[in-house]
Amino acid sequence: MTPSPTSPGGSAASTAPLNSIGEMLVDAGLSRDRLEECRRVAGATGESLDRVILQKEYLDEPTLLQIYAKHLGYEFRKSLEGTRVPGGFVNRVPVHFARNYNLVALEETSNVYKVATCMPLAPHPMDDLAAMLGAEIDPVLAPRVEITTLLARAYRHKADGVDEALADVNEDGNIAGLADQIDESEDVLDVANKAPIIKLVNTILFQALKLRASDVHFHPYADRMQSRFRIDGILYDMDPIPRKAQEAIISRIKVMGKMDIAERRLPQDGRATIKIGDGEVDVRISSVPTTNGERIVMRLLDKTAKVYSLDEIGLSEKNRDMLREYLNYSHGIILVTGPTGSGKTTTLYAGMAEVDTTQKNVLTIEDPVEYSLPGVSQVQVNVKKGLTFAAGLRSFLRQDPDVMMVGEIRDRETADIAIRAALTGHLVFSTVHTNDAPSTIQRMVDQGVEPYLVSSSLVLVIAQRLVRTICKHCHTYVPISPEATAKLKKVGLATDQMGGKIAVGKGCDECFQSGYSGRTAIYEFLPVDEVLRTQIMTNATASVMKRTAVERGMITLREDGRQKILAGQTTPDEVLRVTQLDLD
Repeated sequence: MTPSPTSPGGSAASTAPLNSIGEMLVDAGLSRDRLEECRRVAGATGESLDRVILQKEYLDEPTLLQIYAKHLGYEFRKSLEGTRVPGGFVNRVPVHFARNYNLVALEETSNVYKVATCMPLAPHPMDDLAAMLGAEIDPVLAPRVEITTLLARAYRHKADGVDEALADVNEDGNIAGLADQIDESEDVLDVANKAPIIKLVNTILFQALKLRASDVHFHPYADRMQSRFRIDGILYDMDPIPRKAQEAIISRIKVMGKMDIAERRLPQDGRATIKIGDGEVDVRISSVPTTNGERIVMRLLDKTAKVYSLDEIGLSEKNRDMLREYLNYSHGIILVTGPTGSGKTTTLYAGMAEVDTTQKNVLTIEDPVEYSLPGVSQVQVNVKKGLTFAAGLRSFLRQDPDVMMVGEIRDRETADIAIRAALTGHLVFSTVHTNDAPSTIQRMVDQGVEPYLVSSSLVLVIAQRLVRTICKHCHTYVPISPEATAKLKKVGLATDQMGGKIAVGKGCDECFQSGYSGRTAIYEFLPVDEVLRTQIMTNATASVMKRTAVERGMITLREDGRQKILAGQTTPDEVLRVTQLDLD
């Protein structure tokens, strides 16, 4: 870095008169008494003046950084949203250095890197960075939260400490005895001074959370243990782990889940809570014995994840208006159906979030409680203690409820109680595992519920699937190839409907070169009207119900998928993948 008036290593930062920055701070609202107090603390502790002011919360960070930017002649950026970090920075600068000093490159031009910092009076890290990059540094001031968010995005596809943790494991001889240390709620960001195995597991979990993984797999092979992440419903191989560390990792995870370390021949289940900064994540752990050793799968449930609204989950305007209408019903059952991992709970929560909890008593029983809903009393299933879905639902009826949600209708007992609740003036939400909406009605009858009870209690059935959405960073339109034409035909679309071009993701670093990032849902809404009630009473088959519902205007899963292809949100491959068992 070349010393210059716009460089922390140059004269502007070191020779500018103190009273000028002092006057600027006073003009911004810092009293002279507080300014003198901060200067005394800075002199006594060796801390820089800006750090002391922030620690005492006398000025907020953006205001303070703007003052220093003006004083030092730096650029100030309040937001770094949409910035792409140059590859040279990510490849040459270790993530721990960038995080420790809150430095991130914003752009590179002719061997000069524009680098964001939130510490304008700390020149030495900038000098070290210039040496690492072999280039000059042009500093920019930006809030710390913007820098850390951008760093997380930039480094998320690198091993992010896993390589370093694996190296520690390889160097450490006594790895087996280090797996049994655990806090009540492990913070996966805290890897300093941790044993190598603990550091490795924590680092893998942190990487999984950062990549939005829903599950982490530890899959044993003859020569290694393979870690795998499920992201947007697809499994990706991540870092291989040496075979010699396998037992210690399994023991460590079992300790986290309060499972029996000595039992290696039977499947086990456990639960843990891990912290990531201020937030908490519930972890459900499952182990099964295989020929190569125990296999572990960890399901991650982020308690701090936001509850989506009905406007954000992929509903068409017609379906959204229909669901809002049914949410105002005073009684009846609304069922959401689909395979595991199809977003049923997210849809239920989005609906429940629209219920006015100030005027209605809302209760839920779930396994597990995935998100926290304000104003809603949520109960966790505990089979060992006898608290099943049926038992919880039965006790809810004595709690003067208006709206109830039961996580899943698995058996006739739960179905009977849900129907009784609906018939006695309660609105009940639940889920079932079936392929489409009409099959749900057939499933309830097959469970032994009388058809007249199903027809009189059920008001709406929603079937859904999750499709991956095209990555917004590499979204583009390309001419339709013969292969794409064949897939469009399978979905039920002609090339002339597409206008000659189809939306695809080219693949980029943001989406693992897959072309997809994030997911949305496709839906099939089946309101229980008079025609359908008659069909239920006469034991009509699911295919008959579906055919007549389509004739009356029902939009099937595949038709909803077609609309999302036409809108450029997803691809024919995705719609075919999740609707292969569904017929129009």
